[in-house]
Amino acid sequence: MTAKSHKETRDTAGAKERHAIMPGSFNPFTIGHMSMLERAMTLFDRITIVIGINSSKTAGDLEGRVAQVRDAVAHIPGVDVMTWNGLTVDLARELGVQHMVRGARTAADWEYEYNLATVNRTIAGIETVIIPTLPEHAAISSSVVRELQHYGRDASQFLP
Repeated sequence: MTAKSHKETRDTAGAKERHAIMPGSFNPFTIGHMSMLERAMTLFDRITIVIGINSSKTAGDLEGRVAQVRDAVAHIPGVDVMTWNGLTVDLARELGVQHMVRGARTAADWEYEYNLATVNRTIAGIETVIIPTLPEHAAISSSVVRELQHYGRDASQFLP
């Protein structure tokens, strides 16, 4: 799916809509991702979840992942889901979005996200909001969930 240009929208008072993108592989979309999204929705009017097509991280059924994320977020007004193959900042420009939402579970994640945020601001003027994971979700990662599923274990408690 490619992005379509969105015209800037304004609310009834004429304020600019606060729209952000939330990129990731979401393979699968976990309760940690859901928590981050719900918290980010207190900051933005609309968030587009962008499932990146990255062959090194996203093996598996892309359509299934899109369906899983759409089902998980269907109850949240103002959330869209799409796929993207390319630099996330290029998509942000195409959508007219100035903000990106990212999460950090660990200090190593924080350092990586900070460096990425700096590069994205430098090359495209995109600001990144890094949302720290809630302590109860810190051990949950997509790779842990995939590993549990691979060995036939029930991972449903980690999925929305």
